[in-house]
Amino acid sequence: MAKTKDKDGKAVHGADHGGALARSPSHLLHRVLQLALDIYAEESGSGGITQRQFAVLAAVAENEGVTQTGLVRATGIDRSTLADMVARMITKGHLERHRSDQDARANTVNLTPAGAAVLAESRPKVAMADARILALLKPSKREGFLELLADMAVTDVHAEPEAKAKKLKAPKAEKPAHGKKDKKPKKEKAAKKAA
Repeated sequence: MAKTKDKDGKAVHGADHGGALARSPSHLLHRVLQLALDIYAEESGSGGITQRQFAVLAAVAENEGVTQTGLVRATGIDRSTLADMVARMITKGHLERHRSDQDARANTVNLTPAGAAVLAESRPKVAMADARILALLKPSKREGFLELLADMAVTDVHAEPEAKAKKLKAPKAEKPAHGKKDKKPKKEKAAKKAA
């Protein structure tokens, strides 16, 4: 994205040039996601698996015998979409499903040898895509960027409204340098000094 500066000298990215979209986290995250998925598609090639398929295979590899509910938590993919994905990946021979030994109502998911091979083949491509994405940032900003994304990724958007409100508290007013709260507005002080 091209970088320009607005009238106040602040960096403006892309074609938004300071409009409402340039200050919209949802819009900017969507744009960044599209960019990341485009880079992923370029690195994976036309015959590669999708980013979400990679996420499912990687999550299963890290949690062999995971339930589909556990996969929802691990990947962030909604339950119905994940169920469809797992069914298609079973048909392709990448995953296998079994009844859970602990809960007869739950299914566990395992990698097949073919799924492990697809995952192994995809890892270097995903690593290259991730490196390209991070290369878009200054080196000093990369770790903070990953930390912010990780924090956001584990946020419970369905948390109680009170818990959300506590996180969104307004910042505290600055105290004067002498440590006491100054209760008179600046204009009132200036008027007193002038009198």
